[in-house]
Amino acid sequence: MKNRKALLVIDMQKGSFTSNTPRFDAKGLVHRINELTQLFREHNFPILFIQHDGTQAHEFIPNTNEWELLDDLVIKSNDIFINKYANDVFYNSQLQSKLIELETDELYITGCATDFCIEATVQSALTKDYNIIVVENGHTTGDRPHLNAEKIIEHYNWVWQNMIPTKGKIKVKDLISIKNEWFNSQKEKLQHKLTLQT
Repeated sequence: MKNRKALLVIDMQKGSFTSNTPRFDAKGLVHRINELTQLFREHNFPILFIQHDGTQAHEFIPNTNEWELLDDLVIKSNDIFINKYANDVFYNSQLQSKLIELETDELYITGCATDFCIEATVQSALTKDYNIIVVENGHTTGDRPHLNAEKIIEHYNWVWQNMIPTKGKIKVKDLISIKNEWFNSQKEKLQHKLTLQT
């Protein structure tokens, strides 16, 4: 694998964001994901939109309204679309083969829901030795019987920061930190290039 990043946008589908399944800060989350996708496009890194295919459970059937991505997400024709069939995006899907094809070794993970598909995918990616950046304010969930959504998000962000690394590392960073790091990295590369030319 080469040092290449990819962005996973998991289950940002109409059927997961309804009046019956409200999600914490859904509008803000979509805005932040759009900022991230713009950043990835500017650097020519791939964006993979993951959509749950629940055909066997008679829900989230491809090409139905609930399966579709949210209207406010910015999607481009060269983005990549992957169907998933379990909480873990890697399970029986084309994700791993596509990431190998793209020569990806670092995953930025966003989407829904924190305590189900995001958590399962983070754990799976870690065992596959990917470097992982979970976007701290880039995932959401709903209230659960014993814990509200905001606390669930806070809890899992803490868990992921304290995971034992494999050959890959796992970090939790918010959007502003990511943007600043990428800006500083580009600035350093430009300065280095200018130094070589003098």
